[in-house]
Amino acid sequence: MRKRLLWQLFPTYLLIAFAILLTVGAYVLVSLKDFYYSQLTGDLEVRARLVENLVEAPLLSGDLAGLESLAGRVGDISASRITLVDPSGRVLGDSHEDPARMDNHAERPEVREALMGKTGQAVRFSRTLNENRMYLAVPVEAKGAILGAVRTSLSVEFIDQKLLSIKARLALGGGVLALLVAIVSWAVSRRISRPLEEMRLGAARFAKGELDRPIEVSGALEVSALAESLNQMARQLDERIGTITAQRNEREAILYSMVEGVLAVDKHERVLSLNEAAARLFGMDARAAIGKSILEVARNPELAGFVKRTLSSQEVLEDDLLMKDPQERYLQTRGTQLRGAGGEVAGAVLVMNDVTRVRRLENIRRDFVANVSHELKTPITSIKGFIETLEAGAIDHPEDARRFLAIVSKQVERLHSIIEDLLSLSKIEQAASHEAVLLREEAIAGVLEAAIQACAGKAKEKKVQVVLSCDKSLRARVNAPLLEQAVVNLVDNAIKYGGAESRVDVEAVADLFEVLIRVRDRGRGIDPSHLPRLFERFYRVDEARSRDLGGTGLGLAIVKHIAQAHGGSVEVQSAFGKGSVFTLRLPAA
Repeated sequence: MRKRLLWQLFPTYLLIAFAILLTVGAYVLVSLKDFYYSQLTGDLEVRARLVENLVEAPLLSGDLAGLESLAGRVGDISASRITLVDPSGRVLGDSHEDPARMDNHAERPEVREALMGKTGQAVRFSRTLNENRMYLAVPVEAKGAILGAVRTSLSVEFIDQKLLSIKARLALGGGVLALLVAIVSWAVSRRISRPLEEMRLGAARFAKGELDRPIEVSGALEVSALAESLNQMARQLDERIGTITAQRNEREAILYSMVEGVLAVDKHERVLSLNEAAARLFGMDARAAIGKSILEVARNPELAGFVKRTLSSQEVLEDDLLMKDPQERYLQTRGTQLRGAGGEVAGAVLVMNDVTRVRRLENIRRDFVANVSHELKTPITSIKGFIETLEAGAIDHPEDARRFLAIVSKQVERLHSIIEDLLSLSKIEQAASHEAVLLREEAIAGVLEAAIQACAGKAKEKKVQVVLSCDKSLRARVNAPLLEQAVVNLVDNAIKYGGAESRVDVEAVADLFEVLIRVRDRGRGIDPSHLPRLFERFYRVDEARSRDLGGTGLGLAIVKHIAQAHGGSVEVQSAFGKGSVFTLRLPAA
């Protein structure tokens, strides 16, 4: 993380000062400790040498009692601890402890050195005396043989206390010096950083667009020259930004008002800019798309291929692109190269027009004409064929004539049903488009009961039980005749395809801001592949079975348009072999 110059200079000065103080203090303390330890070592060695001369005779004669007594007397006189050991490390005498209770000292560092003919020294904690002590041992030799060792010991606690006192005085003096250094460092750091801080604040104002407040020119020559340069830069920026802003506003106003999507990419196929219409086409934020590749923005190989072709062609290209994200959309796209100031290819500009609605209307019109032609042709062909048969002589056979006329009558009824449904669908669409559907607050239960009553004959004929579940107080803004017609279509389908001696459930419930009307059958259900197109005109899951049952293929399309006329929708849930549930969603009252 970046820091202000003041907080870079000031801590640096302090750190250097503290480092010097700590180094000097540590050096003084170490030197004093070494001096005191050196003095103490010399003192212990003198005492050990004196005792060495006194213990040679008792060691040669094996006078253990004399050695123990000698250690005690010398220890009292010298105010130090005296320990006498034989070559095996066994303690023969000690001024502060009974030798019989003491461990073998052969492994003590200072004793081990002494028994090897050297002067040994160590500083460690004494469990016997419960304090830190310095130990020094010298060998006792006679006739070239080591008879044992004499160890002297003194406490080093007084040295530690002395050093602690010196350390406190050093800390106090260092603290006073550090305070003085801090004051001086702060003053110097502020003097250096203050003009630079003023320029930083001025530059920040310039970055925010506050170009009318120049930086105060003061301080050293170098600093004042920098401030003047920044002020001049601000004046030039103000002029250029004004020009650029005006041009940008004009361009953005034009692009924003365009219905077509406009997309600009560089020669590496990265997005340079796009207007709101293009952002809506790709379903993302315009700013978030800047700098991303075209595949990251659109994830469409056709569009990426069109961009590549545009970048490599000097001609204006046109093509219709299919987008699947997740619904199919058709984009009428026009692309041309984007050139730089030197005439080189800098990228490409694409203008996209969403023609999905036009394509869908064309497809719907084409499918509708084809379906109507097909639906009308079948009964007309049948009628024509039987009339020709009658004219050919079948009319002279009364039994055949009556049978043929019955078939002709059935086909005429089917033609009548198709035409009635088409007229009904046309009226509903026209009323919905002109908002001429009159909605009033009605009790839903009454509408559902009327619809079930209208289907009672077919239900009785197929022994189907229709069960209604609806709260009498449930109300919604509806057009009662249209809603009844929609429910009749759904119940009629449920009776037809639910199977004989089955059950159909009609249920109405309130769900937050909606009223849900469900019609459930227990038939063989609908394969999921048919569900997306189920509400299209003339679409049939099983054409032969639907015609046998008297369906026109327009019933569910009528239901969908009635739901839309109420400001609602219709949906279906079904699994092959498990029945179907059709749900009308209507706004609550």
